[in-house]
Amino acid sequence: MKNSNTNMDGLRKEPDEIKKQIKRQTLGYIAAAFGLVAGLAWNDAIKSLIEYLFPLAQNTLFAKFGYAALITVVVVAVTIYLGTWLKDEKSQ
Repeated sequence: MKNSNTNMDGLRKEPDEIKKQIKRQTLGYIAAAFGLVAGLAWNDAIKSLIEYLFPLAQNTLFAKFGYAALITVVVVAVTIYLGTWLKDEKSQ
């Protein structure tokens, strides 16, 4: 009988945990959406700067690939840093 009561307590706590997880996931998706919007705004601004600095008659393709490579390196570095930061926080 004691085992049955333990299972019932776990079932009562489960909906609260599910609600918390749904809130966390929803907030994560909202933050990602805002990040995407900000990233698109910066992308457009930087593309305009490249077109201003390197008019169409010049080497714009090279500049765009350079920009893409630079952004890729920055994103990978930030992702690695955040991954190690989250690991450190979880281990504490």
